Order: sequence, then structure tokens, then C-alpha cells
Amino acid sequence: MQHELIARARDWLSDDPDPDTRRELTDLIEAGAGDELAARFAGTLQFGTAGLRAELGAGPMRMNRAVVIRAAAGLASYLNRQRPRPAQDAQPAGGGQPEPGLVVVGYDARHRSADFARDTAAVMVGAGLRAVLLPRPLPTPVLAFAVRHLGAVAGVEVTASHNPPRDNGYKVYLGDGVAGTASRGGSQIVPPADAEIAAEIAAVASVRAVPRPDTGWEIAGEDVVEAYLERAASVLTEGSPRAVRVVYTPLHGVGRQTLTAAFARAGFPAPTVVAEQAEPDPDFPTVAFPNPEEPGAMDLAFATARATAADAAPDLVIANDPDADRCAVAVPAPEEPAGWRMLRGDEVGALLAAHLVRTGRAGQGGQSAADTTFATTIVSSSLLSRIAATAGVPYAETLTGFKWLARVDGVRYAYEEALGYCVDPAGVRDKDGITAALLVAELAAGLRAEGRTLVELLDELALAHGLHATDQLSVRVEDLSVIAAAMERLRAQPPTTLAGLPVTSAQDLSQGSEALPPTDGLRYHLAGGAGSGVETARVIVRPSGTEPKLKCYLEVVLPVAAPDALPAARARAREVLAAIKRDLAAAAGI
Repeated sequence: MQHELIARARDWLSDDPDPDTRRELTDLIEAGAGDELAARFAGTLQFGTAGLRAELGAGPMRMNRAVVIRAAAGLASYLNRQRPRPAQDAQPAGGGQPEPGLVVVGYDARHRSADFARDTAAVMVGAGLRAVLLPRPLPTPVLAFAVRHLGAVAGVEVTASHNPPRDNGYKVYLGDGVAGTASRGGSQIVPPADAEIAAEIAAVASVRAVPRPDTGWEIAGEDVVEAYLERAASVLTEGSPRAVRVVYTPLHGVGRQTLTAAFARAGFPAPTVVAEQAEPDPDFPTVAFPNPEEPGAMDLAFATARATAADAAPDLVIANDPDADRCAVAVPAPEEPAGWRMLRGDEVGALLAAHLVRTGRAGQGGQSAADTTFATTIVSSSLLSRIAATAGVPYAETLTGFKWLARVDGVRYAYEEALGYCVDPAGVRDKDGITAALLVAELAAGLRAEGRTLVELLDELALAHGLHATDQLSVRVEDLSVIAAAMERLRAQPPTTLAGLPVTSAQDLSQGSEALPPTDGLRYHLAGGAGSGVETARVIVRPSGTEPKLKCYLEVVLPVAAPDALPAARARAREVLAAIKRDLAAAAGI
């Protein structure tokens, strides 16, 4: 086995065009680092929830130039197979060759992102396609917008989003008309396109044989960014209040220039930017993980908010993740040690939905008058379904990930609990942390003008629809077999009660259904009852598609009869959620 592993490593080494990863792999081979080599050659990276994503390094299970060139070559081959060929006697206007398909390539500021983007552009040109690189590191939503704005057949974004500094990744978007994407163009790939692209990647015999000219791609002008900013401003209601004080952090990512420009164009006061995290830095030096959901990630933002409060107390703290496709929101909370409370993604998702309904924009912003559907994922709160039902708006649920949400027919608004919100699917058919921030700021400004707050609106939603309290049990692992063992244990011995509530149904999502494709996950529904104070509860367990985590999503719904009953309902919800966590961890052996 060791001899075979070394042989595979040497074969990869001979085909690797990058001197840095060749040197790294050579050192591992000479050191006899069997375990490390086994991990790097355990297979090949496959498209997951958010495309390719892995640690930087040499080998087929890491992100590197060889993997990227193979991925780009496979994508180019797929696109060339998809492109309709003109009839033999058909000639383009003015003669000459047919216009090549356009692929637009974007990238963030992570280590090697610019290199991977240039390699992708070169491969596209070498395959007879037209490639346009975005002018600089920019938010992922700008790339998703550019795919539709430029009429591209595909888009590639080099990013690892909110993953640790050592990671990078590769997202693929398809344009209108490619592989049945009509009216859904600009969204991420889903089956069967992912498998078809993977097959083309596997057919790449040699990286060094892939044509990669030194020139031939184009660099987009700033007009693409200007067009995005113009579109972003259109998500707001004309004449709505704009007086709101915001502290903002891009978490060392690429969001600052775009977000501050969007705020200025929309007429909001300039946000106070967290100075220590204002500039892109691929090492993310001030945070353990560059994800606003992680403990400690928002500490500097809260400190900045406290420091500015003496002059003018901020109304909101807003954060983007490093590629600015997610948006985190915090509100003043004097009772909290930091003086601020992070809103859960489900809370922001419900607030934005209520805002769209209230402002009469629930049926606007789509492809047609029929685009009115509100959508979320199976791991997100069920509160959106009740808001939609009350408003008479169609509702849909999908698997986790915006690649699924973006494909909902007639989608007007979509969100997922992991801080992702799509408020303008006709402009950006993906989550967009910039436009979400604009809409949150508009909502907060409008409430401020009425002497109200986001927290008070959340209370109103709880009174109208029941208190929907959510939480997560998230376990980060070094050994992925821990996750597989937990899933196997739950399948073999599903829990019959959690927190004293009977499990009324246990669904293995790997079997699929009429509504959902198969996925590695488990779903439990729990019954409440008068004695429990709980109306209903739900648990979803699944391996993360982007990180080495087992994620368990919990929700309890409690009826609330009057405002003065809210504190007791929230306390009861915390008790039940904590008990579900405890019992679920025991059942899963984690």
C-alpha cells in the first residue's frame, strides 16, 4: 500500500505545474509522511454544498493550481458540449466564427485566489471560450450578478467564504439556457450538472497538457461594479427612511468598499467601519474563524460600537463574512455582557420577510408578476411558512444551500439560517450580504422613525405566529469518521423521545422524497402538548457541506397569548432546546 501511495504521489508530482506545491509534495515523499500523503490522496475533491472547498496544499484532496486547472478544464469541456452548434450552412452576421461563450471569473482576497482565477481564465481561453476576469477582489454576489448582467454561459468564483485561513474554494454558476437553467441562470450548479462536470474533470488526462495561453482573457471594467451597485440600491423602497447608525465589519474580507459604496448610493449615513478588520487580509489575524457566527468573531465590532456610543449610539452592528455573501446583524442589548446581541439567521430571515410584506414588495423583484414565492431550507425556522401563509404568499422548502433555493420556481425571497439572504433574485440569484445589509438598514431606519426596534418587531411576530426558537448543536471534528459513526448510530437506533417530547416521525433524508432529492441527513418531528408548553418541535442532523462539522438544527414552537407571556415562553424554549441538545448528543454518541 505504501509503495502504491508513493507511486500515485510521484505521478501527481510529475504533472503539477506549480513549483511551490511540487516542493511541498517532494518533501512529504522524502520524509515518508505516509499519513499525510494518505489524506491528500484519499480521493479527489468533489462539488459539495458550495462547490469545491478544502485546505491549500499539494494533492488531489487539497486546493492547488493542479486541482483548479483540472476543474476549469472539465468545466470548459462541459460548457463546450452544452453550447448549441450552429447549422452547417448558418453563418454569423458579418461572417467569421460564432461568438465564443463567455465565462466570467471572480475571486476574493484569500491566499492563491488571484492565481486560481488567472489559471481559470487561461484554461477557458485555451478551450475556445471567452473569459472575463472581474477587475479586483470583489464580493461573491458581484460575480453572481455579473453572470446574468454580462450574459455569461458560466461564472466561477474563487473563494472559501467563511472557512479558516488555510482553505480556499471554487464555486461554479451556470448562465441562462445552459443545462436547463432557463430563468434560473446565475445560480450555482446542482445535479445532474455537478456530476456531468465532475465526469469531464475526471477525463482530464494531464494538467500540463491543458492549453493555458499567457494572454487572451479580458479584465472587466469598474462599470460591472457600478451596475451591481445600481441594482443593489433598487431593493429599497423609494422615499423610505434612511436615518440609521451602523457599525460595520468586513472581517478582513472584500466587502468594505462595495458595502460602503452601496450605503452611500442608497443615501444611508456612512457606517463606522471596524478599523482593525477593515482591510482584506488572508490570514484573518483578529479572529479564530472568519465567520460572524463563531464565538469571538464579533468582539471587535461590539467594542467599536461601545466606543462610538458616547457620540451617537449605533442602532445596528452589521458584519459580512470574507466574501460578503452572508450578513450578520446585532442589536443593542444592555443586559448582555458585550452590550449587544447577535440575531440568529432565522430571526433576520423572518424580519426581512415581514419587511417585504409590510412594504408591499413581497410580489416584486422577480422575473415576472408570478414571482412571489418565499423559500427557505429544511434546516431553517418554520416561521417563514407562517408569515407567508398569513400574507397569502406561496412558500417552498429545499435542501440546505443556496444552489437549491435559487432554483425554486417563482422565488421572490429566500433565506437560510446560516446568515444567507436573497432579496433580489432577478439581480443576484444567490445569497447576497450587501443587499441584505441595505434592506436590514432600511427596516431599522423605518422602525426608528416610528420609535420602535427590531427586537420589538420580533416580539410582534412571536405574538402573531408563535415563538419560534432555534438553536444548533455543532461539533467540529478532526476525524471525519466521527461524523459517519454518529450518523450510523442515529440511523441504527433513532431516538424515541428528546427533552421528554415524543418523536412522532423519524425521516432518513438519504432516501429522498417527492419534494426533496436524497441527501445525507435525518429529520425528527416532535409532538408538544399542553403539559410541555410546546406546540411542536423539530430536529435536523446532517454533516456540514463546507466544514468538518456535524450540525444539528433545533426548533421549538411555543404559543404566546399576550406580550407579558413572552419572557416565560423564551425561558421555557431555552430549557427545551438545552434538553434536546443533551439528549441528541447522547443518542449520537458525541
